[in-house]
Amino acid sequence: MPAAPRSKPLKRPTQARSKFTVQAIYDAFVRIWRAQGWEGVTTRAVALETGIAVGTFYDYFPDKEALLSGYVRHCVEALLARLDEDVIAPSGIDWRERTQRLVRLTCDTRLAELPAFDHEMLMLEHRVAEPKHHRRVYDELLARWAQAFAACRDLQPPPSPATVQALLTAAWGARRYRLLVQPDDANDAWVGEMEAMVMARLAAR
Repeated sequence: MPAAPRSKPLKRPTQARSKFTVQAIYDAFVRIWRAQGWEGVTTRAVALETGIAVGTFYDYFPDKEALLSGYVRHCVEALLARLDEDVIAPSGIDWRERTQRLVRLTCDTRLAELPAFDHEMLMLEHRVAEPKHHRRVYDELLARWAQAFAACRDLQPPPSPATVQALLTAAWGARRYRLLVQPDDANDAWVGEMEAMVMARLAAR
């Protein structure tokens, strides 16, 4: 781990136009990454792929490490938003459906509706992520898991905080380890097993 990130995004977009621009930059970043890898990602290449001036790119990101930092946070925020929308907010689903959604969103790295994040990106995460950033993400996810189970009013008694923390640690830790080792077995089968394990633990209380 570095003592501090080498660079960070210069500002967070707040207006609709700036949000659109940054999203377009992220989309271009992923396209170049998939085609050419990290070495192919340059500020000029991303600007050209996005269709903006290089100076506009620099309004948001001083270099490609800052772009990576922003993109990693973008992935986290997209996941948190989906947990809010699809797991915590709905009122017409039972605890089993809510739990399945919770585990799948947390574990599945291939959901088309979430930003792409793969093994190669994980291997470069150390360039931008400090221990405090990992802790922040873990705490944010733990809060969402606690809210999700609090919404399971038909699950009685509710799981204890220790149980919720253990289940999140198992699910999130396994997701990241799978990205690290890139196993050959099917992703869907593994996610299904994780869903079954979490639900079995809840039903066994």
